[in-house]
Amino acid sequence: MRDVVTAILGGGQGSRLWPLTRNRAKPAVPVGGKFRLIDIPISNSLHAGIRRIFVLTQFNSASLHQHIANTYRFDNFSRGFVNILAAEQSLENRDWYQGTADAVRQNLNRLTYQNPREVLILSGDQLYLMNMRAFVEQHREKEAELTVAVKAVPRDEACNLGIMRMDRHGRIVEFVEKPQEESELDRLTPHAETLNRLGFDAPQGYLLASMGIYVFKTGVMVDLLQGSDDLDFGKEVIPKVIHDHRVFAFPYDGYWRDIGTIGAFHQANLELALPVPPLNLYSSVHPIFTHARFLPGVKIHDCEVSHSVLADGSVIIGGEIHRCVIGIRSVIREGSVLEDCVMMGANFFEAGGSDSGQIPLGVGKNCVIKNAILDRNARIGDNVRLVNAEGVSEADGANYCIRDGVIVIPNDVEIPSGTVI
Repeated sequence: MRDVVTAILGGGQGSRLWPLTRNRAKPAVPVGGKFRLIDIPISNSLHAGIRRIFVLTQFNSASLHQHIANTYRFDNFSRGFVNILAAEQSLENRDWYQGTADAVRQNLNRLTYQNPREVLILSGDQLYLMNMRAFVEQHREKEAELTVAVKAVPRDEACNLGIMRMDRHGRIVEFVEKPQEESELDRLTPHAETLNRLGFDAPQGYLLASMGIYVFKTGVMVDLLQGSDDLDFGKEVIPKVIHDHRVFAFPYDGYWRDIGTIGAFHQANLELALPVPPLNLYSSVHPIFTHARFLPGVKIHDCEVSHSVLADGSVIIGGEIHRCVIGIRSVIREGSVLEDCVMMGANFFEAGGSDSGQIPLGVGKNCVIKNAILDRNARIGDNVRLVNAEGVSEADGANYCIRDGVIVIPNDVEIPSGTVI
């Protein structure tokens, strides 16, 4: 795999994940208590032995750059690196990235200057573990020019994804980006026996969707992008190339979540707290790499905790925690109840308490917080109720917002004592 380069697409502004993306790039959003979204594709690449990795981003990249610089350091005798390629103006191009294909096109010289045999393209806002070595090896065995990672999805999800048909050999013969018409969905729906023959364990009615994960033969990718002004792989490039290039599917049957909205982000985190989580973060073979912080263990005093993940450095005193992901350095004080919450914790310990007049970091005493996301360094006063009792789906307040029915407290925000939302 030394002759493969990975390009991780950092996505656009991340407006659907706002306010989590207010001060950070989408791949830098914390997930699972102690990780960042960018750790997922980087770890998948490293486990395959692909150690030359570029991250393409253009919005709020400072925290992402800091995380990568502090985390992914290779020794002097390694060819490995993880480099940020932020959008920039040049004499040839003064535009920001206009889509996935355009982002790769604007960085072709950097991605190809070491003459890689293939370019592996990953997304920076997905949660999954995939054998990338098998992905690339199948691409080579079939002498493919482009291979697309494919997952079987239910019909109600198909209208938001790129859907395809394949022949009996796994070659893609039709690709439709976000089909909406029922007749179109009917035509693209394979029989259950076809799904099973192609390697998918899925029932009748499921369709085959692109995961936005690709392997390109480098020369083919360069020719396709330099010879056109196509902006997006799914909308433009793939539907065109399937007719005159060898484009195959790589079947994937494991866990995969596209973290595109607040609701999806909230659900994906809580799934990690299930008794048997669908994504195994406890594998000694394929661990998720992240920044080593050398934090102390979790401290718990007189608490009730169920179906939750508690990250390093957290302190929970006399509280109730149910179905939650509690991030690093979180503090939850006496009498507080958290249910279905994602608490991202803090960037530092507050030695000796907070500054004069400032609410301490973490959750105060006797609070009730349900179905919420508390971003880094949030300060929640005493007797606060964040419950969305009226079941509001979308709302904006002075120091909070509600998206997909989930209350979101942005980073570095204070919620005064006695507040009810």
